[in-house]
Amino acid sequence: MSKIEIVHDLGDFLAASEAGDCTDGAKRAPLLVDTHAHIDTDRFDEDRDDMLARAKAAGLVAIINMGDSMESSGRSVAMTRQYDMVYTGVGIHPEEARPMTQADDDLLAGWAREAKVVAIGEIGLDYYWVKDEEQRKLQREIFIRQLDIARQLHLPVCVHDREAHGDTLAILKKEARDIRGVMHCYSGSLEMARELMKLDWFIGVDGPLTFKNAAKLPEIVQRLPLERILVETDCPYMAPVPMRGKRNEPAYVYHVAAKLAELRQVAFDEVARQTTSNAQELYGRLW
Repeated sequence: MSKIEIVHDLGDFLAASEAGDCTDGAKRAPLLVDTHAHIDTDRFDEDRDDMLARAKAAGLVAIINMGDSMESSGRSVAMTRQYDMVYTGVGIHPEEARPMTQADDDLLAGWAREAKVVAIGEIGLDYYWVKDEEQRKLQREIFIRQLDIARQLHLPVCVHDREAHGDTLAILKKEARDIRGVMHCYSGSLEMARELMKLDWFIGVDGPLTFKNAAKLPEIVQRLPLERILVETDCPYMAPVPMRGKRNEPAYVYHVAAKLAELRQVAFDEVARQTTSNAQELYGRLW
């Protein structure tokens, strides 16, 4: 195994990169992909160009912005036309669940024809915020409907699952047997993760991996194959340590990757290379 060097400070990492002194002797920042962001929100309106410049400086080659409603999906598609490094998923988040129409299906299909639309997402179930059983039923219905759209369009999916592990896994086993995807911001058990591996899926990890109350997640990422893990920010939410409490942004995916390298006791470059390869494998339209 090559010498392990964990750089905990992003500023120090960038300085080392410029000096040609990155881990494993790399001459530039290792390439990273933030596989889950929400940079279309108004929290980035005042500095979006500067934020993207910081992401490039941190070694990011792509940001996948996930739509969470038809409106945000439309904004995300527009951003892919404006910024080279931005790709997108389109779909309706469970918190935004409403009855879908044929017009919604047609619009999603139309967006999916664009080369930089890489997934249907963010879709799934959220029982943390939603307690009403009728609304939960609606979530399940539009989740299944969007899985079917993904199947027809030959696209992977990005799934949100919060306190709905049983129903989410049951739906995937029945309705997504021929669809690949990622369980974003993974919060399930090791056993559930292994079931996802049997489906040839990925898990996504972000800021919570770095938190003191990360619970079982550190053990899970140590025991799963690195070939099945994606790194993400879910920005502007859940900034990782040491940025916790600040607005999250794609450049901070570096801290998630660094924590993953620390937990697995491998070089940062190895995590960067493998997770970027994983992103390319799942999202085949990335560059």
